[in-house]
Amino acid sequence: MKRELLFSVTKKDLDITWFSGCGAGGQHRNKHQNCIRIQHRASGTLVTGQSHKERQSNIKEALKNLTSNPKFKVWLSRMIYEVLGGKTLDERVNEMMEPNHIKVETRNESGNWESA
Repeated sequence: MKRELLFSVTKKDLDITWFSGCGAGGQHRNKHQNCIRIQHRASGTLVTGQSHKERQSNIKEALKNLTSNPKFKVWLSRMIYEVLGGKTLDERVNEMMEPNHIKVETRNESGNWESA
């Protein structure tokens, strides 16, 4: 089954800033820039990850916060609606399953593919 990527969110769509944390965690947390601030430009969503000492853990936390943010979810819904052309996913699937969109291929005796 061929799948198409409707759209993606990449690093180019994000403004990423590192900063030093404060509070529990001691000298390591206060001296190193392990906390992350991510802003998704298109939706204007701003989230942080700063609960952990490790950068990787804070990145995971920030991305989780981004995907669960209501403002980002609204943007995502709008993007999906635009991509689907104002139709629901079920309507789009039904449209793509119409006979004129389905292509059947078979192999002939010589092993080559033919459209039926």
